[in-house]
Amino acid sequence: MTLPALLRQRGYATACIGKWHLGWNWPTKDGQPPSSKDGLGNVDFAKPIPSGPTTRGFDYYFGVDLPNYPPYCFIENDRTVGVPSVAAPLEKGAINRPGPMLSGWSLTNVLPEITRRAVRYVEDASRTNRPFFLYFPLTAPHYPVVPTVEFKGRSQAGDYGDFVAQVDGTVGEVLSALARTGLAANTLVLFTSDNGPECVETDPGAYARIRRYGHWSMDGLRGVKRDTWEGGHRVPFLARWPGHIPAGTASAETICHVDMLSSCAALLGTKVPAGAGEDSCNILPALLGKKPRRPIREATVLHGGSGNFAIRQGDWMLIDSASGDGNGGKNRPGEPEWFKQERGYAKSELPGELYNLRDDLAQRQNLYGEKPEMVRRLKALLEKYKSQGRSTPGPPMKNTPVSE
Repeated sequence: MTLPALLRQRGYATACIGKWHLGWNWPTKDGQPPSSKDGLGNVDFAKPIPSGPTTRGFDYYFGVDLPNYPPYCFIENDRTVGVPSVAAPLEKGAINRPGPMLSGWSLTNVLPEITRRAVRYVEDASRTNRPFFLYFPLTAPHYPVVPTVEFKGRSQAGDYGDFVAQVDGTVGEVLSALARTGLAANTLVLFTSDNGPECVETDPGAYARIRRYGHWSMDGLRGVKRDTWEGGHRVPFLARWPGHIPAGTASAETICHVDMLSSCAALLGTKVPAGAGEDSCNILPALLGKKPRRPIREATVLHGGSGNFAIRQGDWMLIDSASGDGNGGKNRPGEPEWFKQERGYAKSELPGELYNLRDDLAQRQNLYGEKPEMVRRLKALLEKYKSQGRSTPGPPMKNTPVSE
C-alpha cells in the first residue's frame, strides 16, 4: 500500500512530477538485465517501462530517473519522451554516469520543465471537482548543480546556493498557482527533504561550502547525507493548510516521512489496511497544533549508508555501530580532519555512540560509556523492532532480506 494508492481509492487524482529513482525495471533487447557497464546500452526504449510510478498508485507521471543517471531524457507515464540515442558526454560535476542521451538534452532545463508541468497540473486540477494529490520530488539541489541564469549569483554561496534559491523560486511558482486558481485555502502543502546535504569535498560539497562561503547546509549539525548523525536525517518540514494549521507555529514532535500514510488516512477518516504502513504513525494532531499526552512515535529508527542503525527516543539517540562511527558514507569521504579539529570531534574507541540531543544537538559528547543502562534499553528496543518487523503496535511483519 502506497500513499497515492490509498488516496486514489478515496477518489483522489494522483500525480508524480519530478525525480523517480526507484527501480524502473527497464525492458531490454536481449532479455538480459540492463547493462551498467555501457549505461543501459541494451535497453529497448521503444517498449513501455514496467514498475514505474504509474504502477505504484499514480495516475500520471512526468520527470526523470535521476539527473545524473541515464537515460538522459524525460519520461512520461511508462514511456521515454523520445528515444535517447546519443552517448552522453561525461562532464565533471554534471553527468557522471555513462549512458544514452536524447539529442539536444539540457540539464539546466530539467527543473524549469518539471516546474512548468507541476503548475499546469494545479491549473488543470482547478477546473475539476476532483480532489488531487501531487507529489513533486524536485531534482534540485541534487547533482548536477545547474542553476538557471536567472538565479546565478543570487545566493552568494556558489552554484549550490543559487540552486537552493531556485528551489525557493520553484516552490513559489506552485504556491502562486494554488493562489490564483483559488485552491490555496483548501490545499494541504508539505515541503520537506529526504536527507542531509552531499558530502563530497569539492565544490559544491557541504564541507567545501563551509570553508569557501561560511555556509552550513546542515545548519551546524553533525553529519551529512548517508550519515546516521543528525545532519544526515534531520531535515526541514514545513506544512501549510489555511484555517487548519495555525500560522507561525512549531512542534517539537519527532516525525518521519513514513508517517504521511497514516496521517492522510486519518485525515480522510479511514484506516491503513492491515499489513501496510507498519512504521507509520498519525501526526495529524501535531500538524493541527494539538498537544498529545504522550509522544506520537515511541521511537524512530535511522539507517546509515554503510548499514549501521541508529534509534532516537525522546532526547536520546543511540548509534548502534561496531565501529563507533556515525559516518554512513560507504566508499565516500567522511568528516575532513580540519572539520573534526575545529568542532572538537575526538575519535572514539567505544562500540557505539550515545547522545542527549537536548543538551548536545551538535553531538560532540559521546555518552556511550557513561550511560550503560540507556544503551541497553535503546539496544533492546531496536532489536525488538528488528525481530517484529515493525515499530508500531500490531502483528509481527516479515523483514525483506537485503538480497531481495
